[in-house]
Amino acid sequence: MTRAEAVGLALSTLARLITGAQGHWHGCSPKAEQRIYFANHQSHFDWVLIWAALPRDLRAHTRPIAARDYWTASPLKHWITREVFNAVYVSRTRSEDEDPLEPLAEALRNGDSLVIFPEGTRGNKGDPAAFKAGLFHLAEQFPDVYLIPTWIDNVQRVMPKGEVVPVPILCSVTFGAPVRLEPGEDKRNFLSRARDAVLALKKEAA
Repeated sequence: MTRAEAVGLALSTLARLITGAQGHWHGCSPKAEQRIYFANHQSHFDWVLIWAALPRDLRAHTRPIAARDYWTASPLKHWITREVFNAVYVSRTRSEDEDPLEPLAEALRNGDSLVIFPEGTRGNKGDPAAFKAGLFHLAEQFPDVYLIPTWIDNVQRVMPKGEVVPVPILCSVTFGAPVRLEPGEDKRNFLSRARDAVLALKKEAA
């Protein structure tokens, strides 16, 4: 086992100890197929929790999206996101001709699965904000990739926005039935339907 693999195993174990988190599968099963997991976003801990809830054999091919400026700001954060989580870095500030989805598209072309947060930024509580267009464009470009709605429950209390030390709180991650872009479906309708699929899992988690 490499150092990065050992750290990853330790982090997933720690995440479970702090949160008691388990993955609940409704309408799909943990399967070795290319997927985009799209979820509500309330904490820096979100993608760690999703990653820890996945079976170990799926983690190596499931990559979180990470803001480059934040997650490369220190050598430790950069090493963990690069070597342990194999994150896909995206720039929050970029030139006008730079495609923000290109790093994600490259990962998908390479056969990886992704964890994304279509709100684009973290909320503090409650229901997710309206989804941004990125999920729609990825669904257009990669119609054969399964889109899995995901609800993360209670994580905002583990590591709220602005906090750096996690607090032990019971959490859960609920994975729903795949969503697909329908032929001729417009962006607004698809994004609304995808958000509704995530919100429906909130009731399952409750």
